[in-house]
Amino acid sequence: MLLSRFFKVTKYFNAPPFWRGWGWAFLFLFPLICRAQYNIERLITIGRSALYYEDYVLGMQYFNQAIAAKPYLYEPWFLRGVAKYNLDDFAGAEADCSEAIERNPYVVGIYELRGLTRIQQEKFSEAITDYNRALTITPDNRSLWHNRVLCHLQNKDYDIALAELDTMHARWSSYAQAYTMRADVYMQMTDTTHAIQALEKSLEIDPYDGKTWAARSIISLSRREWPDAESQLDHAIHLLPKTGNYYINRALARYNQNNLRGAMSDYDAALDLEPNNFLGHYNRGLLRADVGDDNRAITDFDFVLGLEPDNMLALFNRAVLLDRTGDLRGAVRDYTKIIDEYPNFYTAIIYRARCYRRLGQTAKAELDEFKVYRTQLYQQLYGIQPKATKRSQRKRSDLDMEKYDELVVADEQEPEREYKSDYRGRVQNRHADMDLQPMFTLALEPQQGDVNKTRHHDVRIDELNEQTTERPLYVSNAQASLDTEHATAWFNYIDSLSTAIDSQASITKSLPLLLHRAAALAALQDYATAISDLSLIIEHQPLTSRGSSLSLAAMWLKTFCQVRLNQYESAVGRTNETLPKNIGVITELDNTIEAHHTCAYLLYNRGCLKAQQLDYNAAIDDFNKALEAEANLPEAYYNRGICRLKAGQTADGIADLSKAGEQGLYAAYSIIKKYRNNGTK
Repeated sequence: MLLSRFFKVTKYFNAPPFWRGWGWAFLFLFPLICRAQYNIERLITIGRSALYYEDYVLGMQYFNQAIAAKPYLYEPWFLRGVAKYNLDDFAGAEADCSEAIERNPYVVGIYELRGLTRIQQEKFSEAITDYNRALTITPDNRSLWHNRVLCHLQNKDYDIALAELDTMHARWSSYAQAYTMRADVYMQMTDTTHAIQALEKSLEIDPYDGKTWAARSIISLSRREWPDAESQLDHAIHLLPKTGNYYINRALARYNQNNLRGAMSDYDAALDLEPNNFLGHYNRGLLRADVGDDNRAITDFDFVLGLEPDNMLALFNRAVLLDRTGDLRGAVRDYTKIIDEYPNFYTAIIYRARCYRRLGQTAKAELDEFKVYRTQLYQQLYGIQPKATKRSQRKRSDLDMEKYDELVVADEQEPEREYKSDYRGRVQNRHADMDLQPMFTLALEPQQGDVNKTRHHDVRIDELNEQTTERPLYVSNAQASLDTEHATAWFNYIDSLSTAIDSQASITKSLPLLLHRAAALAALQDYATAISDLSLIIEHQPLTSRGSSLSLAAMWLKTFCQVRLNQYESAVGRTNETLPKNIGVITELDNTIEAHHTCAYLLYNRGCLKAQQLDYNAAIDDFNKALEAEANLPEAYYNRGICRLKAGQTADGIADLSKAGEQGLYAAYSIIKKYRNNGTK
């Protein structure tokens, strides 16, 4: 009965005497022993679960098996294409989509995904062909219209793009992004007047689109309308606070209004978000030099030169700063490299001559000074005027050495073009992110991570490990993605366990093996099958008042698998009853905790589930009990801190996060910074 979802089996109670005596053994003959027998629908379902949890390599393993068993089905080809797309194998994803289309040319999603893979390969005409075909099947699919317009824009087919946008306006008059795309077309046609009109219309419909505000600011920046640009970027940053480029642009607007403190703050914020941002480091270095913060300015230019060792403009700025801070030999070294590259850059020659004099190298200084004298004489004779001193800005590709002290801007600033896609990234991120640390489970490999060099452990699980010759079980709350070799190893391990289970003389002796097989199945994200194994353990060895290590482990792992399965099924739309189902899990945890009331990890897990139900006070109570049982549990401090912040207990929440960071969970510090900054504001 447990295997009814895999293949038809004779019911045990109607079986002949031989089967009544030994039939239980055959219940453990999993399809993984012979993969060809594995139910294809189950393979695809487990593969989908792996995609949901971002384990794309593992998902491909399941889809490979499905394709090998039934290559005429379109779905495993398509889903393997989704996995490859998320692994940036766009050519491979395109090929799989083509195979899927050969098998079923009437599924819109396949054309949509192949269009996205072709866009990533800049095959915009081929992508348009896919969208044309898909729109003949579903002509009212707005996402397909959206992406096709952007492809026409990339192909510079502006008239076609505008015509299609007219159709979109007629069909979806309240679709703000259609007006944003129209503005993008007009910008490419250098028609800023119509672009502004389109953006204003988009913002009238949807004033909460940060990217539209950012697109509007690009026009203001190009027109040097600094106050307007700053105001528009204020809106963009408020709506999308984690986009570093918005801070870079606002810093430019603020600098040109002499708001140096505000500009510096923006560069700091941009570099917190994007530590390797070239423009941020270069411009912040110039700004620090302006305000006399020379040593830190040198640090910024050191970073820039680490990214671009041959950037002469950055090298000159560093040379000036080294000169100013007294590192004369370092300054001469940099000046000399610049002069070798640009022999007529006389500003560098003047500065090097000064360094030579201060170093006492008079002869070298006089040679440089003579070159400068000849240049000055030439300027007087031919009336060449000195360069204006007001700082402007230069494009990054502009290598004119006379612009060494100008702020840098990107060569081309275009609005961000966002293709509509349901295939990229984690499905659950389209709903709401949970800031809590994950639940703990039992795994067959130790947890890998930076938190707590000492591994998590529980005395009951340690006792269980001592009673078995199988691989030890570890307490973990971090499940790593599997590569092909690792996934194959798990499949082989499950095969060996299934063979061992089949050879046992009684079901009681097979229970520890069932537990290990369930843990291996959980590693492969086959949660439904793992739950079947664990339910059998619990049925034959229920929880007692004295407690059983085996039943504890089985219930612990079962509740974890059930939560993961509920989460996946809810995300893919199979059910909207995640919370009620998790209430059933909480009931099982209640019973387990009653028998094992000192198990910190069970208390912690129950707290996580209650926090997901927004019952923060009950969650805090569980985290309190978990910390009473195990004081060195940074995840409990972290989650209690999050719950306290959400419950309005800011001071206590920050204290908890500080404790979590102290114990090695460093992600807590970014949240502390955020809440303290908000409090300051």
